[in-house]
Amino acid sequence: MTYIEAPDEYEPAGGPCLFLAGGISDCDGWQWRLAEMLSPLALVVLNPRRKHFPIDDPSAAEGQIRWEFRHLRRATARLFWFPSATLCPITLYELGASSVAPGPLFVGVDPAYARRRDVEIQTKLVRPDVRIVYSPDELAEQVKQFATQRSPKEVTQ
Repeated sequence: MTYIEAPDEYEPAGGPCLFLAGGISDCDGWQWRLAEMLSPLALVVLNPRRKHFPIDDPSAAEGQIRWEFRHLRRATARLFWFPSATLCPITLYELGASSVAPGPLFVGVDPAYARRRDVEIQTKLVRPDVRIVYSPDELAEQVKQFATQRSPKEVTQ
């Protein structure tokens, strides 16, 4: 696995690339745990969550949003996790946009997430092929199964 964390840039090189979308503010560090679970796989993992976000820099928020916008579109696959700690309004927006984009989509929802049913129903309407799961461990298993059942060429299509 190649690991890219914001604000580092990733330029697509033709292999499989997974964006980790989901709660950041007021949430635990699920992205780092998930990246660790995916580390044996031959793919690039894009993590928008920085270990050290420059909260005192007034331009940091716009830079972060632009990074996420670019890298969500550069990824060949997208993974969404909705933790129960927050409503994740930006993540909901990004899921809506990504649901109509080509490529693999992985969606996980904490059972206690306040808008769980909305995510389940909306996702089923737009992407009936997506099986929603209810833990980061299950998300990691979906990605592992997907990555090991397909050649790198198939993963990028």
